[in-house]
Amino acid sequence: MPRIQARVAELLVEYGIPSAAIGVLHDGEFAEFAVGVRNVQTREPATTDTIYQCGSMTKTWTALAFMQLVDEGKVELDAPVRSYLPGFTVADPEAGATVTPRHLLYHTSGIEEAYGDPGEDDDVYERMVENIADAPQVFPIGRTHGYSAALGCAILARILEVHDGKRWDDLMRDRLFDPMGLTGTNSQPEQVDESRAATGHLIRSLREGPFVTPVDYLPRAFGPGGNITSTTRDLLTLAHVLLNEGTAPNGKRIISPESLREMMRSRVPIPDPYTFGPEWALGLIVCDWHGETVYASDGSTIGQNARLRLLPSSNTAVVMLTNGGPRESFYRTVFNEILTGLGTVTIPDLPTPDTTLNLDLSRYEGVYGSLGAQYEVSAEGGQLYLTLAVDPMQAHVLGKPDRIRYELLPVSETHFLMPPADPLEDPQPVAIYGFDDGTARYLHTNCRVNPRTGPLG
Repeated sequence: MPRIQARVAELLVEYGIPSAAIGVLHDGEFAEFAVGVRNVQTREPATTDTIYQCGSMTKTWTALAFMQLVDEGKVELDAPVRSYLPGFTVADPEAGATVTPRHLLYHTSGIEEAYGDPGEDDDVYERMVENIADAPQVFPIGRTHGYSAALGCAILARILEVHDGKRWDDLMRDRLFDPMGLTGTNSQPEQVDESRAATGHLIRSLREGPFVTPVDYLPRAFGPGGNITSTTRDLLTLAHVLLNEGTAPNGKRIISPESLREMMRSRVPIPDPYTFGPEWALGLIVCDWHGETVYASDGSTIGQNARLRLLPSSNTAVVMLTNGGPRESFYRTVFNEILTGLGTVTIPDLPTPDTTLNLDLSRYEGVYGSLGAQYEVSAEGGQLYLTLAVDPMQAHVLGKPDRIRYELLPVSETHFLMPPADPLEDPQPVAIYGFDDGTARYLHTNCRVNPRTGPLG
């Protein structure tokens, strides 16, 4: 551990990340360390008790609580959501009548995140469900995988609230946090001990270094999908539950072995298998590391990031929390050094472009987008390019141009590798697929799906 800790300290400087807290669970033994500072202005050191924002790792917690309802026989994964929320409706009548909790956990409902501003009050998830009555479909229900940042888990949370008769924040404490014996895990910013909290950071350049994020926390609408804060030890407790048939280190049973197996074995394919893995399970991502099945739960907020990997074959879990980034190359380097030391399988490299492919580039050209994101795919000189329209707020805060152009290097007929256009970026996989009418229908990157909206202008 001292060698790895020293290596992480070097990498934090190299990547411009203020701190990292790392924990390992291996054959029932816990090990933790922290390097760096909680805040670049105050220079307070990070410790293993520092509390970080977990972002979308929260979805694993919400899935776990929902599977408790399944254990209790109160809900069924394949029953319509309308069975539990009778007023549930969206713009597409078929989707409104047939979408199930399993669709929501798979991220295959296709419902656009058009929930408006539901506010910050205790009725936020009730309002989100009401506000999507006119929400259109990004894609037909079950047609593909398309990540839901907030809405899917908010609907699941509302089912939990209706059943338990209490708000999601309270039922998560009653169902999970307290039974698991957690001392640093919360679901609302006001519950966090500020003397232990890490501050998020962004970065414009390595020369300038990281600066404190202008956005402290995500809106409450992201709660069930992104607002849990935690420590490495508490997240390793979650990992223990997932690796030990649903039982916490204190001996408490959290979910049944049957429900845990359902969480891990019920899956749908992901169009881009390279960013994380080829399949999405119920609250977990399924990775293929050199033929070995590994489970992932990741998250990012505006300036903080969380990474959890579960290796059932070696009874191992590794978690990393940072208050800067994300940089996939940083995570891969740190985790691979830890995993190599444990003698386990390591993270595979990204695919290598295939220069022998002869593609009809016209099939990929077009404009793709959803919820403010816009990508233009164009061909020039026998090469495909992707032009990203950068969010104006992000462009302003990070000093980026309003449009960034990337190369798309083919890996297969439907998969591409996008080299970085900035020293602070990493290569990124992109999937362009769905050639039902001869031209691609979807662009999938960072787990988000973007339907084709038209030809190039």
